[in-house]
Amino acid sequence: MAHTPSPTHSPSAVIARLDRLSVWSLPYLFIGVIGVGFLFTFYDIFDINVSFIQTCTQIIPHCTPPAAGNYLGLPVLLNLVGYAVGTVVLSPLADRVGRRQMLLVTMALTGVGSLLTAFVGNYALFDAARTLTGLGIGADLAIVNTYIGEVAPTGQRARYTAFIFIMSGLGAVAGIWIGLWLTTPATPFPLGLPFAAAGPTLTNGWRIMYVIGAALAGVGLLLRYQLPESPRWLVSQNRLAEADAIVTTMEQRAARHGPLAAPVEDTAPSIEPERIPYLAIFRNPLYVRRSAIMLTVWLIGYVTVYSYAAGFTSLLVQLHYAPPEAGLIAAFGTFGFVACAVMAFFVGERLERKAWLPVAALITLLGGVVIALSGTVLALTMIGACILFFGFNIWIPMTYSWSAENFPTQARTTGFGLVDGVGHIGGGIGVQWVAPFAAGLTVLPAFLLISGFLVVASGVAQLGANTRGRRLDEVSP
Repeated sequence: MAHTPSPTHSPSAVIARLDRLSVWSLPYLFIGVIGVGFLFTFYDIFDINVSFIQTCTQIIPHCTPPAAGNYLGLPVLLNLVGYAVGTVVLSPLADRVGRRQMLLVTMALTGVGSLLTAFVGNYALFDAARTLTGLGIGADLAIVNTYIGEVAPTGQRARYTAFIFIMSGLGAVAGIWIGLWLTTPATPFPLGLPFAAAGPTLTNGWRIMYVIGAALAGVGLLLRYQLPESPRWLVSQNRLAEADAIVTTMEQRAARHGPLAAPVEDTAPSIEPERIPYLAIFRNPLYVRRSAIMLTVWLIGYVTVYSYAAGFTSLLVQLHYAPPEAGLIAAFGTFGFVACAVMAFFVGERLERKAWLPVAALITLLGGVVIALSGTVLALTMIGACILFFGFNIWIPMTYSWSAENFPTQARTTGFGLVDGVGHIGGGIGVQWVAPFAAGLTVLPAFLLISGFLVVASGVAQLGANTRGRRLDEVSP
């Protein structure tokens, strides 16, 4: 005889109990656990920004610092192609076997890729290792953002996505500053770091950087074993007893902050998981339309994001800044990254997700203009870099939250992975073709061209759905 769930264990009851929680109801340590993974991911994304000039001179015959930008595009493009493949192939597995299990797999894969990168001997192997790393990173970002969206309180999904993004900012800071220290020669400040270590006795600092990245991934992997499964995913798999146990623990923690609101059951989520998660998207006109909008936003927006995130130092060198000076400007820019993540945590829920995107685009434009008009005033150039990094990075956590909210539980990671992962091809286009083309222009047109893609993406985003403050099963039934 089939088991009939009790009223308090029914799918709608479990989800209603989860939706009534108004505070973060897992151990706060778990935010740090997830954040360590994000720290590594963005360390890996940004470490190539400064370090690739030294990498190029070590593994590519006759490569000189000014020419490094000509070789940067391919490994970044292949890394992003790997990212896209990873999200398309691995993300659906998180909708089939669980968020937690795949969080372990993706972190292990990225760590192996980073370790292999540290030991390559030529450009082809470097490209291959970056592709492998991209496979893991792409799926990892999709699953992390899905997980956060599913366990965070309804009115605070963007807030906690931004909180995790603070760790991303710290990873970016570490990637660029360690790169500046290990891969550029000592240069009197403010044209570089006086205590930088690169030189005749240290020519492989870039290899040390990738070993550090692999170590960070190892720490993240060990910590993730503590995470519980997403109760929303468990409900979607009809594993109601397990979901009930996790939600009960969350309720007990939330009750420490005050009485809990009564659960409201007005949505009965599906407990018939789709064997092929993509079908849950492509059979439904609503999700097909959302996918088209979100994919367009990511494709166009990532042209700007990756032209700056991965190629900013090389772009500045091609615009006739000395390599140590260009690296130092990029390093100061990362402080804007951290500042934007902190700001997003405190005020991110005050506007609709899509309303933030034009704000981000305008700030990015302003940063480029300040850099272009700063001339030889290095302090002003650094301020412009901080504004620039603040702008294009505040775009990311808002779009992360928004993307996860636009798809149903049974295909949420798949949908996020599809639009964000394939969208990363735009980042490869930016680094491989747009940034090198811009480098042939004068400074102001170069920054206006690259930043203009974010402006276009923010316009397309206005066609999308409003999601702020709405329950996930209401937004995406």
